[in-house]
Amino acid sequence: MTVTKQFIAVMVMAFVTYIPRVAPLVIFKRKIKSRFIRSFLSYVPYAVLGAMTFPSILYSTQHLYSAIAGLIVALVVAYFDKSLIKVAVSAILTVYIFELLV
Repeated sequence: MTVTKQFIAVMVMAFVTYIPRVAPLVIFKRKIKSRFIRSFLSYVPYAVLGAMTFPSILYSTQHLYSAIAGLIVALVVAYFDKSLIKVAVSAILTVYIFELLV
């Protein structure tokens, strides 16, 4: 690949990643006053993160049941407001032990 093609590829990638950042500024020039819309927009990052990671959780192990067991343990530990490290380690240990037993 020549330097010109690399430069064009970098510029296209920069432009494509720049559009989603600038579009809301151009579209919404005034402050959003609706409580419902502001509340909705505050949950969008969490929903996107969940939608991207949830399928990976279920298919990251050899058995679906071990993934579900790890997910359940992670949800229970997270429900009791434990740190992210404790949640991750408990889920990993659960999957590891479950895989050893199955």
